[in-house]
Amino acid sequence: MARMLNKLSARTVATLKQPGRHSDGGGLYLSISPDGSRRRWIYLFRWKAPGETGVGRLREMGLGSATTVSLAQARELAAQARGIVKEGRNPLDERKAQPKVPTFGEVADGVIAALEAAWRNPKHRDQWRMTLTRYCASIRDLPVDAVTTEQVFGVLKPLWLRVPETANRLRGRIEKVLDAAKAKGHRSGENPARWRGHLDHLLPSRPRHIKRHHKALPYGEVPDLVARLRDLGSISALCLEFTILTAARSGEAIGAQWSEFDRERGIWVVPGRRMKAGREHRVPLAARAREIVATMAALRTDDFVFPGQKPHRPLSNMALEMLLRRLKIDATVHGFRSSFRDWAADCTDVPREVAEAALAHVLENRVEAAYRRSDFFEKRRHLMNSWAAFVGEPTRVQ
Repeated sequence: MARMLNKLSARTVATLKQPGRHSDGGGLYLSISPDGSRRRWIYLFRWKAPGETGVGRLREMGLGSATTVSLAQARELAAQARGIVKEGRNPLDERKAQPKVPTFGEVADGVIAALEAAWRNPKHRDQWRMTLTRYCASIRDLPVDAVTTEQVFGVLKPLWLRVPETANRLRGRIEKVLDAAKAKGHRSGENPARWRGHLDHLLPSRPRHIKRHHKALPYGEVPDLVARLRDLGSISALCLEFTILTAARSGEAIGAQWSEFDRERGIWVVPGRRMKAGREHRVPLAARAREIVATMAALRTDDFVFPGQKPHRPLSNMALEMLLRRLKIDATVHGFRSSFRDWAADCTDVPREVAEAALAHVLENRVEAAYRRSDFFEKRRHLMNSWAAFVGEPTRVQ
């Protein structure tokens, strides 16, 4: 019997193209469809139902796709099925009687659905869904209890050195999905996506991440850019100027909605759900910033102050970056926050904490942050008026 088992090799399985059933022995076959597009493992056995005579009918039991189930795993599954047949039970009936184990993809989708309510940025949901779908295509249809270290390694290896940050995030997401499966009783044992003491022995060390700062325009060149933006007068140009004047993050400005503005008092209140730190941020608006808001109010079409081309959608995230490229400005939108910060340090005597509050930065010192209650709003109003005057504020609106 021993010589009748294990006829195939891993290399043969990987290179075999001839359609049909190819025996590994003991009832295990690699089945290749006529067009070669489907390769799967099957176990063939004879089963005689109660009341039947003879040797019984030939039955087929699927063991999974050959792209996700290795030869070694297929042999183990076939051995388990043979043992059940030897004990006088039908492995197909046994499978039907067992609770269905969800696939990796089903558990992953459930994890995303459970977590997305706490994500302020829709990008998180899109990134989780994309990485756990596109990069995990080879394991999504696999029962979650059948995901092994070998398969997780196969998902990560092509990405590990090419896109290290993405690969590292993906590993953490796979680990979370498998932990969730274990918590629900669908898995047992160690997590095959665990890094320390496990995958760190299989994957090479990633290049140390070098923190790159967003490229900023020297503050002395900002007034010339603002003048060019005013000549353009497009919605993108107005939005970029507004972003510069408020020292806001691009996403905060692009997503600004009319309900956030107190136009009489010149205050823009960005809700916590749209802030990086998750806390509400009051922004004092200089006269030119208020003038831009008034200009957009006259063009108002929906809830967004800076509407995009699609109805009920704001400008695209890339609109401002593309505008800078067209103007041949070698800087990023986020970099104007650095321009503002450098100007505040070099050209004003404003205290550091006031400038940091204008940028909605969270204090790193938790003790200091716990005792601070003021957001320095009036001091920040004076600072933003000075910044607007520096970049070329026109005659104040009444």
